[in-house]
Amino acid sequence: MELFRIKNDIPFMSYGRLTTTISLVTFILAVFFLATRGLNYGVDFTGGTVMEVNYPQSANIDNIRQAVDSIGLKDATVQNFGTSHDVLIRLPIKKDMSIAQLSEKVSSALKAADPQADVRRVESVGSQVGEELYENGGLALLLVCLGIMAYLAIRFEWRFAVAAIIANMHDVVIILGFFAFFQWEFNLTVLAAILAVLGYSVNESVVVFDRVRENFRKMRKANAVQVIDNAITRTMSRTVITHLMTQTMVGSMLLFGGEVLHNFALALTIGILFGIYSSVLVACPIAMWLGVNRANLIGDVEKKPTDASAEVAP
Repeated sequence: MELFRIKNDIPFMSYGRLTTTISLVTFILAVFFLATRGLNYGVDFTGGTVMEVNYPQSANIDNIRQAVDSIGLKDATVQNFGTSHDVLIRLPIKKDMSIAQLSEKVSSALKAADPQADVRRVESVGSQVGEELYENGGLALLLVCLGIMAYLAIRFEWRFAVAAIIANMHDVVIILGFFAFFQWEFNLTVLAAILAVLGYSVNESVVVFDRVRENFRKMRKANAVQVIDNAITRTMSRTVITHLMTQTMVGSMLLFGGEVLHNFALALTIGILFGIYSSVLVACPIAMWLGVNRANLIGDVEKKPTDASAEVAP
């Protein structure tokens, strides 16, 4: 299925140096923000207690913060959650107080300040559990990257594996850079979104790489640049349809999914947008510069005769 068909190949590879330079600058900025500002880890990783409180009227954040401060919890975070009637309170772990005692103490202080306060949710994560989640999340990310490299190296060759993993890590670091710069909360749902983006990006890379391998068989007189330009151009319609449908679904989660799904959908949105860019304008130029060629991809198939009509890609 095609929404449109482009007659002439678009010279994507002629912009390879420009696009990779832009990617490099963006990557360096993301690393800079990660190093200087760091990630705003949620309770999932740091440990602590999260309380969701509802009020029949618009919540007065200053009064709520004063009520929490009055019981010696000045390092707690108080913010609106979804609507002006809902408030999210994040409490760090207190060594001299159990999680149940802490939440009960905060609930009493809130009800003393406003009897209409309704504590709807209390979630707690111990510091040891948070540390384990942090380590296991990093391990999951590493294993996914190694699996992707192994898969592409077996299916294609090592040059494509290296190009794809550089492009995918580019997407991951960019997402983390956004979260560091804006100090959005980084929790397990965001980590799940990053893992999903890795799979999504590598799928796009595989589609283009498959077309490149097919073109090397058919376009016998074309060089690597022409082969890659043709591969990207002929998959453009499929790329637009796929990403448009995916972004429509993610956009609905971003707009209507509420606070719980907000950061998850936000990470996916950033990953999808940069995933399109990196799969085409980062992975392909890197593969070309690493020396991908006909012999590496199709081996002995190169020696088989082909008719003249096969010299132009469909």
